[in-house]
Amino acid sequence: MSGEEQTTQGAPQAREEKKGGGKAAAAALIGTLLTAGAGVAAGWIGRGLMPQQKMTPPQMPAQDISVAVTCATNRPYNKPLRFVAHAEAMQEVDLLPQVDGYIKKLHFSEGSTVKAGELLYELDDERYQAVVRQREADLEAAKAEQRRADRYLERTRKAEAGVIPDSERDNAEAKADSAKAAVLQAEANLVVARYDLKKAKVYAPISGQIGKSNAYVGDYVSPAKGALARIVQIDPIRVTFPMTDRSYIAWRKARSGGGGDGGFRLRLKLPDGSDYAGQGKWDFDDNAMSAETATISMRLSFPNPERLLVPNSYVTLLTDYSKPPEYTCVPQSAIIDAIGGGVQVYVLKDDMTVEPRAVKTLDMHEGWVPVLEGVKAGERVVTSGVGKLGPGKKVRLAEATPNEDTHPGYVRPSDK
Repeated sequence: MSGEEQTTQGAPQAREEKKGGGKAAAAALIGTLLTAGAGVAAGWIGRGLMPQQKMTPPQMPAQDISVAVTCATNRPYNKPLRFVAHAEAMQEVDLLPQVDGYIKKLHFSEGSTVKAGELLYELDDERYQAVVRQREADLEAAKAEQRRADRYLERTRKAEAGVIPDSERDNAEAKADSAKAAVLQAEANLVVARYDLKKAKVYAPISGQIGKSNAYVGDYVSPAKGALARIVQIDPIRVTFPMTDRSYIAWRKARSGGGGDGGFRLRLKLPDGSDYAGQGKWDFDDNAMSAETATISMRLSFPNPERLLVPNSYVTLLTDYSKPPEYTCVPQSAIIDAIGGGVQVYVLKDDMTVEPRAVKTLDMHEGWVPVLEGVKAGERVVTSGVGKLGPGKKVRLAEATPNEDTHPGYVRPSDK
């Protein structure tokens, strides 16, 4: 056989050997993958059958909560009631001229303070002086006629009976009576004339502040033309305010028990917010409640020497006790809302744990809250750090921060 034939016959055999080798390699790879998959599956099955242990993070040691505490203490509680009050003049007088005439002189300065009986206006009184002189003359004439009539009546009475007729005697008596009446009429006319002369001068009927004059020198005035000016009494001054029915009952009980103003202080704040120095006194309370507002009108009297209270202005009335009662009080920062309603505080116990207590309180005043039930004087209440607390929580004490109301260095924003 030639070499060419050997080559041709050997080629198919080589191809068969190469094909068989490739199939063996693929089979080996598949076996390896199946073995690995079976191992993985067995592992997962075994994991499911074996009991598992939970992984927990490392525990940190518990730390005490830092809080600040303050002792509940007995303090005077004197929160004032506030009312919107109205300043009114004790008296207001319009100066009306009683007679007519021209103004001759003004004896005051507008806006000044005048005293009762002080001369204010002077009218031209020549006409009234003349009328007075005329009425005086009329009176003298009437008196002279009365004397003549009396003498005539006396003569008729002394005459013997039958000498003078009875009719003449009666006539004499009538003339005497008429002369007497004429004298009385002349006297009355003189009183009116002198009154008109007196009213030509206008005097202050009360003490107070006089306002703007409505007439000046040379003006003709009369009663029909209206007031010359107004005088307002401003010292003392009156302050009125409406009191609710409940407050009125409490006030009446206190007043009947303590006398005077019932142990109440009556103070004012001016419209600019400043305190008024004078103390008020009760002056009047009305005799009926308002059906619309359920309030009763009250009236007080205040001294007003510096004229800081102006009639028709509005002020704030503060009423509180002269001797305020004492309550067990805690700082406002110790009061928190309870989950079930109401309010509570956290009380620090001797073992440095806290106890929540429901409390019954009054309204806060000056940073302190009176506690009627739940806390006793001397017990320590938490004033800061309350947001992290719960029943039985362990705490440690820290100093109160300067923004605490009870801290000695704390200054309210309104006082800065």
